Amino acid sequence: MNRTGGGKNPMKVVILCGGLGTRLREETEFRPKPMVEIGGKPILWHIMKIYAQYGFKEFILCLGYKGEMIKEYFYNYEVLSNDFTIELGDNKDIKIHSNHTEKGWRITLADTGDKALKGARLKRVQQYVDDDIFMLTYGDGVADVNINAILAFHNKHGKLATVTGINPASRFGELKIKGNQVERFCEKPESSSEFISGGFFVFNREIFNYLSDDDNCDLEIGPLEKIASEGHLMVYKHSGFWACTDTLRDMDYLNKLWNENKALWKVW
Repeated sequence: MNRTGGGKNPMKVVILCGGLGTRLREETEFRPKPMVEIGGKPILWHIMKIYAQYGFKEFILCLGYKGEMIKEYFYNYEVLSNDFTIELGDNKDIKIHSNHTEKGWRITLADTGDKALKGARLKRVQQYVDDDIFMLTYGDGVADVNINAILAFHNKHGKLATVTGINPASRFGELKIKGNQVERFCEKPESSSEFISGGFFVFNREIFNYLSDDDNCDLEIGPLEKIASEGHLMVYKHSGFWACTDTLRDMDYLNKLWNENKALWKVW
């Protein structure tokens, strides 16, 4: 099933894939953070599988650090993910024996700069977002979120932006909440409240008016803070599973869950 955001085009899912992942240096020295493997597949693949399970298969990947590795992965995906027969010679012929389930994925891989912050990366893919509503998430976090429920919540409240709030104590962006409205967005505060930002955003196109092409344009610091102060940022409260690959310990934890068949984010 292909869901849309009210227009004629399938709704886009933007995934931020450009960060350095400095706290995961042992892994990210050789590959971009979204390519860190969980169960033998990049965490980026796991994130895309979550969205695809709900019918969202139009992806825009904002590439930065070692983005060529992500390009190579998807360019060669059919060969890497399937059995194939190859006939060598002057007219090399390859027959793919398709046995994966990633049918219909349409992926735009966009270079958004090595040094750009998240707001600038998003601004630079504006040309590929051709509907009134789109979704965005980070390239390092997984959850058992109901994507359709987040979208329905966004459509119901009619505000500019929705962020998925999760409740483990953490070092990420804290949300000051009244009801379901975010009154203040605090990026990486010293103390934590009940809910923090878990990504899995839904935005109206108006978000682009808050962004610039400047490398120093962030998403959380500045734009989301301003949107929250104007009363246009709402929170979808998620009480289920959420985790990210921020450190080696996080990566080992997710691999342990996968290997023990306890990967709660595996909704497919």
